[in-house]
Amino acid sequence: MELNSVKGIFGTALPHDGTTVDVLIAGAGPTGLALAIDLTRRGVRTLLVERQDRLSPGARGTGVQPRTQEVYDDLGLLDAASAAGSLYPRTAHWENGEIVNITEMIERVDPTPATPYSNTLMLPQFRNLEVLYERLRELGGDVLFRTELTTFDQDSAGVTARLRHADGAERTVHGAYLVATDGGRSTVRRALGIKMSGPELEPVAVLLADVRVDGLDRDHWHRWELPSGGFAGLLPLAGTDYFQTMMAGFDGTPDPSPETIRAELVAHTHLDAAQIGEVLWSSLFRPRAGLVERYRTGRVFLAGDAAHIHSPAGGQGLNTSVQDAYNLGWKLGQVLRHGAPDSLLDTYETERRPIAESILDTSTRLHRSGALRRGRDLHQLGIGYPDSPLTRELRTDLAEGIPAAGDRAPDAPCTTPDGTPTRLFDALRGPHFTLLDLGGTGIDDSALPADPALIRLVRVGGPAPDLIDTHGHIRDAYGPAPAVLLIRPDGYLALAAPPENATAQVTAALEIHLGTGAVAAAH
Repeated sequence: MELNSVKGIFGTALPHDGTTVDVLIAGAGPTGLALAIDLTRRGVRTLLVERQDRLSPGARGTGVQPRTQEVYDDLGLLDAASAAGSLYPRTAHWENGEIVNITEMIERVDPTPATPYSNTLMLPQFRNLEVLYERLRELGGDVLFRTELTTFDQDSAGVTARLRHADGAERTVHGAYLVATDGGRSTVRRALGIKMSGPELEPVAVLLADVRVDGLDRDHWHRWELPSGGFAGLLPLAGTDYFQTMMAGFDGTPDPSPETIRAELVAHTHLDAAQIGEVLWSSLFRPRAGLVERYRTGRVFLAGDAAHIHSPAGGQGLNTSVQDAYNLGWKLGQVLRHGAPDSLLDTYETERRPIAESILDTSTRLHRSGALRRGRDLHQLGIGYPDSPLTRELRTDLAEGIPAAGDRAPDAPCTTPDGTPTRLFDALRGPHFTLLDLGGTGIDDSALPADPALIRLVRVGGPAPDLIDTHGHIRDAYGPAPAVLLIRPDGYLALAAPPENATAQVTAALEIHLGTGAVAAAH
């Protein structure tokens, strides 16, 4: 597949007036960058604009959950993210200048063949953005910094947007679709008149900062309880000499200046002023929670914080946002590159809004409870789409624990026929659908689209296997019964069918995802 060389087309300057793209993305945070990566690898002509002159600084949200790590694996950036991050250290609780207790706030879970990424990765958000940005540039994409989307109009043919550069220059750009990833105070959302509502959170002012601190070990996440009921915390940031400082529970509204950060640390910890060095970044944060009433208006979509905002409790916001992009990206690719019906894009809201609503409830509950322990229930591996109109489960008497249509597709170590070790995720990786033939069902591959950018048939067992279930991990993950499983590009089971009449069932499912034209071309 030919990759979209956005960098070569646009560089760092405004495009020509009247330039046409497939997708215009407003906002180069984690959501916008992840979406741009997914679209670019699909050959979708994409323009990502960001009003700031650089990627956002600050550690901010640091937790990359296991499901998001699977997304990063597929997008080709997990190795870089893992190298830049680490596991969360245990928490040291201080009183009167001494550590009085050590706890494990972030539960550690052993990996399994089905879930190779089983622990939350601690990755400062600025590093996360850098990793995403470098991957986008590797694929030929880029970000147009210092450029703001000021106004837009849409009709049945697309979106016409006005861009303004920091030097005052303005251009008009046309896109088939516009995706707003411009944060909780989204300009695009407000222009659309879409309301956001949610639970009221306690009006707590939180000071955030990235600070150099001397004389404090980097083997622990350090925490001090404040008499007011608040706390001060210092988290050593992987790959840096800095600690993320979080202080909550103040009277009034503290100012986030470096002087205030230093003074509050001296006041609420055993550290003295000489130990507190450079304040690299600081901000005043007030937790908010909200969810929009709709994710789509015509050819304009909301994603990430533009669609939902959460308390940081539980580390769910960034992860939910990246997975919004992952859900929307493949659907835009199918419509723009492969002729799938526009109605496929309606399933973005159908699938993602209930997820955001559930996670909003979870993060709000954790915020209000004040509980510190974080377990595997926050890993987002159990998220699925069983009630989606794209989901078809045709098997009966499914054994307990076996994934059904709508569930996440588990990984499984296996080998190729010549004995080379591999894993199922290696077969799934990429922008294509995967048709998993378990046990030699006799699926007629001549009925499938031949384009590997659309779908790839992977036979496990049978007379002509592509993979050998050497140690039974595929059987353990997917069950012993023969079946055909259509796995979506975002790693969820779209169709699960028994061998009987499997070819017809697969063809019907593909028409929903690929469009009748793509399926008819195979016949």
